[in-house]
Amino acid sequence: MNKIYNPERSQWKAVLKRPTQSVSDVEDIVNAVFSEIKAGGDSVVSNYTKKFDGVVLQEALVSSKEIEESIKLISNDLKSAIQQAKNNIEKFHKAQKTEKITVETADGVLCWQEKRPIQKVGLYIPGGTAPLFSTILMLAIPANIAGCKEIILCTPPNKEGKVHPAILYAANLCGVTKIFKVGGIQAIASMTFGTETIPPVYKIFGPGNQFVTVAKQIATKYGVAIDMPAGPSELLVMADDTANAAFVASDLLSQAEHGVDSQVILVSTSKNFIDAVEAEVAEQIKDLPRKEIAEKAIANSKLIYVDSQQTAVDLINEYGPEHYILCVKNEEFFLRQTYNAGSVFIGNYTPESAGDYASGTNHTLPTNGYAKQYSGVNLDSFMKSMTFQKISKKGIQEIGRTIELMAEAEGLQAHKNAVTLRLDSLK
Repeated sequence: MNKIYNPERSQWKAVLKRPTQSVSDVEDIVNAVFSEIKAGGDSVVSNYTKKFDGVVLQEALVSSKEIEESIKLISNDLKSAIQQAKNNIEKFHKAQKTEKITVETADGVLCWQEKRPIQKVGLYIPGGTAPLFSTILMLAIPANIAGCKEIILCTPPNKEGKVHPAILYAANLCGVTKIFKVGGIQAIASMTFGTETIPPVYKIFGPGNQFVTVAKQIATKYGVAIDMPAGPSELLVMADDTANAAFVASDLLSQAEHGVDSQVILVSTSKNFIDAVEAEVAEQIKDLPRKEIAEKAIANSKLIYVDSQQTAVDLINEYGPEHYILCVKNEEFFLRQTYNAGSVFIGNYTPESAGDYASGTNHTLPTNGYAKQYSGVNLDSFMKSMTFQKISKKGIQEIGRTIELMAEAEGLQAHKNAVTLRLDSLK
């Protein structure tokens, strides 16, 4: 890990730089695949599945038999764990429901706002180096609570043309409508345009590699919404001498094992603590099954010493981490001034892993600094706010003259006439 002591503010941009993308011309590749799938549908999707996943599929749609078989392959302990996580996620997201807001803005002018579900949503679940079945809970549960009618899931098949049983089990448990063995760019393009087999959706959710991330952004050019630009995982820990170095090291490694392009950062006001964490990381990484991945991610990561709490909080807001762990004596100081973070984990006994799986909060979060302007996935991500109004005779008389004057000032005579005709009818 790279140690950096008291970086000047002019250096922050360079110090906090995310890992560079390893593949060039990603947009050109994605655009080419989108064009082919838009024109060729299922046959093109099948060709790309053979090319990228190494398997020829007779049928992309997961059958009910495959789902039934997956249920048998999941241990009772894992089923219980998934159920507990599901219960907590449901509890937290159900609490996010809001009631209709009704206001009479003037006599006879009634306005209200109601939420409506997005009818068709698509969920992308990576299945490469780790089968992220937990992400299904994070996406399908709020989609069901919101009332989405169609919940489509795409995930890549393995070399045998199968989907990891935990993914199928979780999808079935959480009410996914249809599951397709399609991954990568071709999955996002299929949900964007629709094919003979895969229906188009109105909004696409889920994490993925840089190709999937770019594909989601390009999907917006074709009228499909996305949850957020979500790229490689990242974690920033702010800790002082009151923190446990072993705990912090384990948190850093938990994100480093996601992928070689993940980034983890420790910010501290204690040089001794930084040294202790560095030693713990070196020790703990030895026994990790995904050691090689974690080591490459750690090479992109930073140990940053700053000499004041204010400098620390300013630097953290500048970075805007996806995950932010706070283990300090004066936590209120940091919490009051935290503006840019996807999800915050407070105290020595709140590992980031809790949010990834079972505490109840959502783990689909903005990365790459997008926490400065994007929220993580929540119940409202699957809903739209619609406004309504009803104006009585008295109401149009109350605000009619105001509308006429403003419309005339903007040079929109038809707008004015729409009100004038109504006012004249009441004379």
